[in-house]
Amino acid sequence: MNWKRKTDKAILMEFEKRIRQKRIQKRFRQSDLAQRAGISVYTLQKMEYGQSYNVSTLIQVLRALNELDQLEHFLPPVEISPIELLTSNEKTRQRVRNST
Repeated sequence: MNWKRKTDKAILMEFEKRIRQKRIQKRFRQSDLAQRAGISVYTLQKMEYGQSYNVSTLIQVLRALNELDQLEHFLPPVEISPIELLTSNEKTRQRVRNST
């Protein structure tokens, strides 16, 4: 799937589709999943209908679905190769500053 060509709304709709499919696959009613995630049914319905929600809600729902490990694919850690580490004289960047 080419995520770059999708609008924000289209991405939210794709997430809602996948969350709903996973909930149904695991045989949870909306009320069951909402209770397990510690959110209201209304909030879960908003997620499943492609309306905006915050990242903590997504984490709660993924945890309740036992799918939290999927975040590893969502934003994998930045890895430095051993050779880059040896040849680099710089410290690992902690922040970016404007150059003057």
